[in-house]
Amino acid sequence: MQIQQHRVQVGAIHLQVREVGQGPAVLFCHGFPECGLSWRAQMLAVAQAGYRAIAPDQRGYGGSDVPEAVEDYSLLHLVGDMVGLLDALKVDQAVVVGHDWGAPVAWHCALLRPDRFRAVVALSVPFFPRGSTPPVASMPRTETHEFYQLYFQRPGQAEAELSRDVRATLLRAAWHMSGQGPQPDLAALTMVAKGKTWLAHHEVPAQAPAWLDLADFEVFVQSFERTGFTGALNWYRNLDRNWALMAAFQGRVVSVPAMYLIGDRDLLLGFPIMEWLLPRLKQWVPLLQHQERIPDCGHWIQREKAQEVNDRLLKFLATLDAI
Repeated sequence: MQIQQHRVQVGAIHLQVREVGQGPAVLFCHGFPECGLSWRAQMLAVAQAGYRAIAPDQRGYGGSDVPEAVEDYSLLHLVGDMVGLLDALKVDQAVVVGHDWGAPVAWHCALLRPDRFRAVVALSVPFFPRGSTPPVASMPRTETHEFYQLYFQRPGQAEAELSRDVRATLLRAAWHMSGQGPQPDLAALTMVAKGKTWLAHHEVPAQAPAWLDLADFEVFVQSFERTGFTGALNWYRNLDRNWALMAAFQGRVVSVPAMYLIGDRDLLLGFPIMEWLLPRLKQWVPLLQHQERIPDCGHWIQREKAQEVNDRLLKFLATLDAI
């Protein structure tokens, strides 16, 4: 089987979409800083099992359009893109799978449109219930350091750093956030010294991690060399806007079957909120069928441990088909 690419008009924008297989649809949502190709191993696995795999480059990424306005990257835009993509492809329902930033998109697809998304699989990022205050104001900061998402808020600064050497940026991220890299240093990876840059003290690895497909990696590099990082960073610049937009859905739970996977070396596990949230995840996702930490795995779970993720994904899909 070969993955095919085409551009699809979705509302006011065009999305670059990869597809393979026929059957019930599985829609894959990538994270930062990646593109739809990050799901190649999963797409081929589900296609061989009798499903239709669909993986767009989300707005701001890869071969898709990059809207100029910051406010065009709200969570409602991102969920709307996925609903619009199903409409454009004449797909009534899909299982939605998301990783990193794609996980909140997937969770909210299921939360807001359970009629279109019959189940959800999230990797790395769990469902976060809406908090009582806007998120940006509560991010950690000291006299000398600030949380990296605060650093991302200021237009121009982060994209200048990340775009200076795209290949080096992506290699740093792949290595230092993976299970093969050094033990994650949460403070070093998430807190930026004022006047410095996010990746300033993370060396470029001498060679790429063994799990990194070099041909796929070149596609990532070329994608960000074309688009820059502004579109991707604009997702972060909508955190407070997303909080405001989701007020009407406060307290609503994810009502479809779900699975959640995270690598046991994922830096997200270092955040204190995860210790509180993960044991309680079923409060907001009552049909959570499976929750697991994948051993010896960092943040890039579907690429680092492709076979393990494929096995669990196919088992989960089979349970849905048995209902």
